[in-house]
Amino acid sequence: MNKVELINAMSLKMENSKKVAEKALTAFMDTVTEEMVKGDKIHLAGFGTFEVTERAERMGRNPKTGEPLFIEASKTPKFKASKALKDAVTGGEKY
Repeated sequence: MNKVELINAMSLKMENSKKVAEKALTAFMDTVTEEMVKGDKIHLAGFGTFEVTERAERMGRNPKTGEPLFIEASKTPKFKASKALKDAVTGGEKY
């Protein structure tokens, strides 16, 4: 499912226009992004948690040549699904 298909599905669930659904989705994505940039964690009960994790600097290898190379420390976004979402996906409880 791409963004347009998601907006269409949301508009049907919301029983509202695609324009309103697009605004809602954009507001959600913008808010999550802004909070993660600040380093905050977003916990949505029954869905999951968005957070930023830090990766330490380390030595790696170039897969093509085998040469060792230095990989700098970095931050990366992470999503951890809740138990309810995992159960829904695996066919357990209905979401």
